[in-house]
Amino acid sequence: MANKERRWFVPNKRAKNYAEERRAKVHQRGQKEGKELTDYEAGLRSGYLQCQSDHAGIFKYTEALKAGKSKAEAKKISRTIGGKK
Repeated sequence: MANKERRWFVPNKRAKNYAEERRAKVHQRGQKEGKELTDYEAGLRSGYLQCQSDHAGIFKYTEALKAGKSKAEAKKISRTIGGKK
């Protein structure tokens, strides 16, 4: 059996790539580059993007609780998009 290598990306880079592909509605990388996304593939990308959003929200929520914020304040913080600039 051949030794296979794992292909991986930093999650926010993969999410950025998936968002670009969803907007363009075509594969932009790999063997299928230039071919149209199927409904299934578009759905996978949507699911991944939603998952990234969920992870960011729960991370912000738990960090706010650790910082001593109330649950209501933490919930409000977790729903904001973007970080401090």
